[in-house]
Amino acid sequence: METDETKPTCSVVIPVYNSERSLPLLVERLHAVLPALCSQYEIILVNDDSRDGSWSAIQALCAGDPRVLGIDLMRNFGQHNALLCGIRQARYELILTMDDDLQNPPEEAHKLFARLAEGADVVYGAPAAEKHGFWRDISSRLIKKVLNKLMNIKSAATVSAFRLFRAEISQAFTDYQGAFVSIDVLLSWGTTRFASVIVNHQPREHGKSNYSFRKLMNHALTLITGFSNAPLRFASLTGFVFTAFGFIVLLYVLISYIVRGGSLPGFPFLASIISIFSGVQLFALGIFGEYLGRMFSRTLNKPVYVVRQSLNDSRHPAETEEQA
Repeated sequence: METDETKPTCSVVIPVYNSERSLPLLVERLHAVLPALCSQYEIILVNDDSRDGSWSAIQALCAGDPRVLGIDLMRNFGQHNALLCGIRQARYELILTMDDDLQNPPEEAHKLFARLAEGADVVYGAPAAEKHGFWRDISSRLIKKVLNKLMNIKSAATVSAFRLFRAEISQAFTDYQGAFVSIDVLLSWGTTRFASVIVNHQPREHGKSNYSFRKLMNHALTLITGFSNAPLRFASLTGFVFTAFGFIVLLYVLISYIVRGGSLPGFPFLASIISIFSGVQLFALGIFGEYLGRMFSRTLNKPVYVVRQSLNDSRHPAETEEQA
């Protein structure tokens, strides 16, 4: 049986957006679960510019317990940016991240802790069956395939917001300054020891998901062009294939001219060839434009997040703080 001396310390990081109704119950359930898993713990709630009374709920929770830390961001930066903010404020040896909607039951956290103790650096709580909805599930699978094929994350099929990892891994992305953030990609910069466990996944009780199919597709596109050069290689390969195709067409035209004499009739054929090559060129230019746009965005030095106020954090008093 573990004693307090053998238990790890843990920081729980939760990005918050429009979760006024679920936050009190979530924190209450965490308080019931964490003492059995950790000798010390803190719960970091990062308000990502919610439109409801989420920040008021966080203020009340912080006032009632010093182990609850509240961070209010100046505007909506996105879930992963808010996570990065909380991770950088965490002060304990393990970091547990989870959603704010109670779809990740805190009572399942012990499975992640047990698997991490076996030697992994990052453990995902993979749902036995996701309950987001048809389009959300489809887009989620697409993003996982992108992570698996392009980012070389072998555990991509089990990636979820319910994750436990060792705090020292965050040293791999301490100086990361890109405006677009993917916590799972950043974790892959620090370790290859990923694992997963099957956990229950509950349906959302309050409100609806803030991720639309369009937002998730944009997220997948940004993952592809923001953290990988695979599209550039694909554009080069496409150009090579169609150059070879054009060379074969030229040989066909020359051989036909020598054998039959005269030029080949066929304006539709010629127009089709021109259309194909023009389309390939525009496609390649579009890929280059995506990368050029991301390079331009980075030169603007947009902040990853900007903190308006922090509660119960002696390192960051209740004042505005910018993080580039």
